[in-house]
Order: sequence, then C-alpha cells, then structure tokens
Amino acid sequence: MDENISEVDLAYQILSESGKENPLYFKKWIREIIDRKNMTVQNEAAAISEIYTMINMDSRFQHIGDGVWGLTDWYPPETKRTRTATKTAKAT
Repeated sequence: MDENISEVDLAYQILSESGKENPLYFKKWIREIIDRKNMTVQNEAAAISEIYTMINMDSRFQHIGDGVWGLTDWYPPETKRTRTATKTAKAT
C-alpha cells in the first residue's frame, strides 16, 4: 500500500500517525519512509538528502528545531502582528 504513494505524502501520513505530541527526528522519519516504500537504496545519505529536500519544500511540514519536524497544522501560524510586537519588545 505505502509503495504506491509519493515520499512526501507518505511522510505526511507517518507524521499524522505519530500525533502532535510526537514530532519526529528527520533521519528516523526518512528511514521509515524508505522502509515502508521498500526502496532499494545504494547510498543512504543521498536518499535521505533527496527526501529531506522534498519535505523541506512542502509547506505541510514545519521544522521545529534540532532536526525535529512536525506538521504545520499542529502549530499556530506566526502572524505579522506577533513578529512586530516581538521586535518592538526587544528594541526597548
């Protein structure tokens, strides 16, 4: 079943299954994608890099920090007003 969907759609599915309280470290997450798709990988680093790039370009995913990723839907969007208030507070 997982072999027939794209890597990024499978990435979304895996994160959705993990739940909001369980964002994933990118290497573990990408290795799970490779396993579920039964991909034959000659160079793991290159495969991880390729899938990571696809995930990084997809707005459904959000980098939380230290290599950990979650879904954008899990986190409130940063608003222009919030950024302005933060900059003003730092300036004073």
